[in-house]
This record gives sequence, C-alpha cells and structure tokens, in this order.
Amino acid sequence: MPTADSVLEFDYLIVGGGAAGLSLAYHIAQEPRLADKNVLLIEPEAKAQNDRTWSFWTDEPGIFDGIVAHEWRKIAFRSPGFERVFDLGRYRYKTINGLDYYRFVQQALADKPNFSVLRGTVEQLDNTPTGVRATTAAGTFTARYGFDSRPPNLAQLKQPQKHRYLLQHFVGWEIETETDVFDPTTVEFMDFRGEQQHEARFIYVLPTTTRKALVEYTLFSGTPLPKAEYEAAIREYLRDTLGLSTYRVVAEEVGAIPMTDHPLPTRHGAHIFNLGTLGGRAKPSTGYAFKRIQQHSARLVAALATTGHPPADATGDKWQFHLFDTLLLDIMQRRGETTRDVFRELFERNPLERIFRFLDEQTSWADNLRVMNSVTPGPFMRSIGQVLRGKPGRRKIN
Repeated sequence: MPTADSVLEFDYLIVGGGAAGLSLAYHIAQEPRLADKNVLLIEPEAKAQNDRTWSFWTDEPGIFDGIVAHEWRKIAFRSPGFERVFDLGRYRYKTINGLDYYRFVQQALADKPNFSVLRGTVEQLDNTPTGVRATTAAGTFTARYGFDSRPPNLAQLKQPQKHRYLLQHFVGWEIETETDVFDPTTVEFMDFRGEQQHEARFIYVLPTTTRKALVEYTLFSGTPLPKAEYEAAIREYLRDTLGLSTYRVVAEEVGAIPMTDHPLPTRHGAHIFNLGTLGGRAKPSTGYAFKRIQQHSARLVAALATTGHPPADATGDKWQFHLFDTLLLDIMQRRGETTRDVFRELFERNPLERIFRFLDEQTSWADNLRVMNSVTPGPFMRSIGQVLRGKPGRRKIN
C-alpha cells in the first residue's frame, strides 16, 4: 500500500474510482496477459453508497450481467399522436445499481496482488519523458501510462460561440404503491406527453415490480430547474397519468449529465489517456455512457495486452456520428420543444433495432440515410447551416 512521502512506480495509474476508472481497472484485472502489471487506483473516497444507477440496452452478454438489478424485454415510447410498446427482440434493457457495481469491482481488485488503492486526490497529473507523474498529499507516484477519469471542467473550457452546451438533468423518485400499478416487463423509455415549455421534457419509468418503480422527470436543456419543479412534474404524472394518490418515496436520484459537442480529447500528451465523460464517453445527444465506457475499456486493454501500448485511436469513434450528435444538440438549443417531434418520427418510422444500432453508432451509411430520411428535414437543414457557419444555433426570443 502506498505510504506518505513516497515515490513509487507503477505500470498503470488510474485516477478516479467511478464508473470509468473502475471499469478500466476491472478489465485490466481480467486480462491474464496483464497479470504482471502493477496498477495504482487513486480515488478521493470509498464508494459505499448507492448514489446512481446505469441503464443500457444490449444484444449480447456482458461482464457485469451477474449484478444486473433488473432487465426488461419491452420499451414504450409515448408522445401526442403516437404511442407504441416495442418488443425488444434480441435486445434487453438492463439497469445496474451503483453500489452493486462498486462492491463487485472492489472485491475483484482486492483479490489481485498487483492492484493498489489509494484514498486521496490527485493534485497534479503530468506527462514525463518516460510516462506520467501524479502528485498527491500521500506522495508522488509515477507510471508508464496514466488514465484520467476526473470530470471535465466545462464551465472553464466553454466556448459558446463555437460549441453547444446542454445538460440532461433529472430528478427521480423510487416509489412503492399499495396496489398493482406498473408493468415490470416494460420500460417507459420516453413519455413526451407533458408540456415541453420550449425544452425537451419527458418522463422515464423503470418498473421492477407491479408496485415499485423509479419515476424520473428528465430534461435536455441548458440550465437545471429548481428541485421543486421536477418534483411537481413527477407528482402530476403519478396523479394524472397513473391515477395514484397514495405512494411512498423510498429513494431519490438527482443528476446532470453534460451533453456537448465541445471537443473532449481522448488523450493528454503522450502518456495520459482520458476516460469517461472526460474522454467523451457520454453520448452527446442522449447522455448514455455505461456501455460506451465498457467498450472503451475493452479497446484500451486489448491494445495494452497485445502491443504494450494503448491504441493510436483510443475510441474508434466515427466522425459522422459526431456530426449527427451536433445537429441534434443544435436543434435542442434552438428549439428544444421540437426534440419531441424528432424522437417521435424516429420511433414511428424506423425498426427499433435500427434506432438502437444508430444510437450505438453501429449503422451503415445506408441505414444512416434511412434514419435521416425518416425525420422532417427542415430543423436539420437549419442546423447544418449553423454548422457550416461555425456558429451554434440560438433560440430567437419573440
């Protein structure tokens, strides 16, 4: 275990023990070809609370299937004029509780003698001629490669004249009812039937039993709301849509995920590689990140095990999907209320598998054209114009 006033050398140094840092650590721990590599994970505090959940869709088995809290075979999309419950076919929608994830990875690392964990804050992370150096209150640590999962300081980096900056922000209540209300086979993926108020606003419901569900009010916009407004929207949904007057709130989830086309580099210098949100792993137009984090970790570890170095292209991202994200962000920023229509057309006019593959950035050029042809072109053409001018769209105040 690292001690105060020490200067220790490792093969890999991971900064941050959240979803991305722990993901990379776990992937390294499961790779036999890296069993002789010494790894230091530095995190500010022990993860001992269920502070979040991660949800995702997938059509293949995953390394964290053993801790999946629940999975669903159907999703529902609802908006004025169009509602449909989709059977997921070969896909499943899954959710993982944060505390289960933290404990699972921490236990896996505890069994690996080549892993060390330091509770502390990295005050400075620098490239050196031969690797990286991390400065902490407990001492200085060096490694061949460093992996940084600390969140980006977008407030400091912002260039609003060039890029788009929104948040996916939400408040969710886990509620229990006295009667059967929910369908535990179906996720209410997006319910856009409420007032949009010039922004993209929807209800998201993850039911785990007929009497228990996470009910979340989610927005895509530039500024969070006072907490009371989220809570009022949840109460209205429970009362007017579900007919509930009696229920018990047993847990709460609050969050804000950056959604931006600000360029977030995948590396910093020769030896520091960025993870998670810092490395652009939160999908800019949806906020989904968990599966992208796992794919990134797997790509990094495969290269480390095969060549001894991270890959030259750390993520494998394709430019055309970055453009699609930018266009949707521009629409959200100019006229957020039309986001509902974009998603309605996507779900009304495309097979669900194509939508999932498109959002997973796995579609061919032909399918990309089919997706783009399924939505009304006007808003996208205006946003293409904004992109060509190099200026983000802005809402016009009447």
